[in-house]
Amino acid sequence: MTTLICDVAIVGAGTAGLAAERSARRHGAKTLLIDDRFAGTTCATVGCMPSKLLIAAADAAHAVRRAAIFGIEAADPVVNGAAVMARVQRERDKFVASAKASFADLPDGVRLQARARFIDRTTLALDDGRLVSARAIVIATGSANSIPEAFHAVRERILTNETIFDLAELPTSIGVIGAGPLGLELAQALARLGVKTRVFDQGDMLAALIDEAVAEDLRAILSIEFSITLGVKLTAAPDGDGVLLSWTGAEEGEQRFDRLLLAAGRPPQLEGLDLGKTGIDLDEHGALRFDRNTLQCDGSSIFIAGDAAHDRPVLHEASSEGAIAGRNAACFPGVSPGVRSVPLSIVFTDPPMAVIGHISKPNEKGHVLGCASYQDQGRAKVFARNAGLTHLYADQIGGRLTGATMVGPAIEHSAHLIAWAIQLGLTASEVLDLPFYHPTYEEGLKPALRSICLDVHARVPPNRDEGMLPGS
Repeated sequence: MTTLICDVAIVGAGTAGLAAERSARRHGAKTLLIDDRFAGTTCATVGCMPSKLLIAAADAAHAVRRAAIFGIEAADPVVNGAAVMARVQRERDKFVASAKASFADLPDGVRLQARARFIDRTTLALDDGRLVSARAIVIATGSANSIPEAFHAVRERILTNETIFDLAELPTSIGVIGAGPLGLELAQALARLGVKTRVFDQGDMLAALIDEAVAEDLRAILSIEFSITLGVKLTAAPDGDGVLLSWTGAEEGEQRFDRLLLAAGRPPQLEGLDLGKTGIDLDEHGALRFDRNTLQCDGSSIFIAGDAAHDRPVLHEASSEGAIAGRNAACFPGVSPGVRSVPLSIVFTDPPMAVIGHISKPNEKGHVLGCASYQDQGRAKVFARNAGLTHLYADQIGGRLTGATMVGPAIEHSAHLIAWAIQLGLTASEVLDLPFYHPTYEEGLKPALRSICLDVHARVPPNRDEGMLPGS
């Protein structure tokens, strides 16, 4: 039996795995990158990019329908579902090809196409019969869809983010299971493309938002375009070539759909790794316990990163975690905490939603809240996009920004500004000292910043609002 020897073995060649391999190699380690497919990153294949391609088509149709607001007469758009999906697939394949091109940059002998499982903490068995002996191992296997038992009877009519982008045509109707980021993004896109759409979730929070006021604002905005039903238990049964979905709980009912889209989360893809062989303590879900700052699993020579860790399942965090895990694996046992950026999550609904940093609960001791509505914001009114609500959270002493929950036009851009301000340790007063061009959406942050200054300092910094018009 052949045994391959290396310093660091990385299992999984997605965003986190590639970052871990580069980082480990940069720190002098001999590496092996193991993956069963080398199919490209989740973002390129079934995540960020194909979903945004579908959203782009939906926004084009939506813009035509809204043209009359501005005095532009246009016929109702005719959505060619086959053409929409053909472009999604064509452009997605380009992103995938670009992601795969990064594999060509790997040094000779680093890439191993195989499935791996643990024999012990430092040994992996490959499905081709070889063994890998490593001083340290990084798990970066990503996440995968899981179909709950309640939907097994209709699994042939179920779509996930791994299958929906391969459709040749759009369905007539769809029930979306899961009111999280993916469910809401795709539900709105499908509704705008003419698909009769309804969203369901057994939880009572939209997009898992802790801030109830912002969540309710988002729900009111999205409900104009499609129905959202929360707090219900679902059962599904075949109905001809479709699905009969029934629900009980906060309300009761049933409805037939052509297809169901399962968007209730993607658990870590750890099955088949034989984690029990590592001797490391597992949590109640069978996952490895790990240190969020070092990515080290229970003080061992095993590290975990990206969606497999299921801590911050977004691309930029996967890349950062991979770099930290790879470095620590290369330097093991000399493990040190990595520098983590402020948490930032963006949902590309229209209007977009963002959650940043520490989210304060109502009346949380030591924190103050600044509020800003976009209903009367100048730039938003010009473009008839005046809807949304921003909550900024800050320390009561000094007014240092600590977090935000935001819904509003182009909020993905304003969210970056707030994330940068939090990471730099800026106060609301210091942010107000920075330039705000008029008229921009970013000006919509100013009422929340002023509110924090009034709470903390009993005044707004001077010379920051001279000449400003109401609603600007």
